[in-house]
Amino acid sequence: MKRIKNHIDELFKDIPHNNETEMVKQEIIENLEEKVFYLMDQGKEQEDAINKAIVEFGDIEDLKKELGVKVPAKKNMAKLNLEFSLWGSGLIIAFFIFINLYYTPQTIWAIYPIFAILWWPLSMYFVWSRKRWGE
Repeated sequence: MKRIKNHIDELFKDIPHNNETEMVKQEIIENLEEKVFYLMDQGKEQEDAINKAIVEFGDIEDLKKELGVKVPAKKNMAKLNLEFSLWGSGLIIAFFIFINLYYTPQTIWAIYPIFAILWWPLSMYFVWSRKRWGE
């Protein structure tokens, strides 16, 4: 049941290694293997039984809290995304204006892609404002 062991090792990669975590890992692996054998006795194929046992196990967020693992807070990337969208759309708009004026100055066609590009910073603004005001 190497796949179960690899899955549990992947789940425990953020948790510091000590005797308590190793005991918990071994207990989880044993329980999942027992579940797989039970499901195989019920008529499931080995792969199906392993998949079902892993899915039914779920995640280990509660276990991480119990073991005292501090989960790093997510950074608020909304402001950075807004700034990036403003600079990026500004450069793209400048590019379209240049191409329009250089190749076809008699036809103003750049307004159409510019209008489409402006939705990018507008959507990032709404994400930023929602995060800023805590909704």
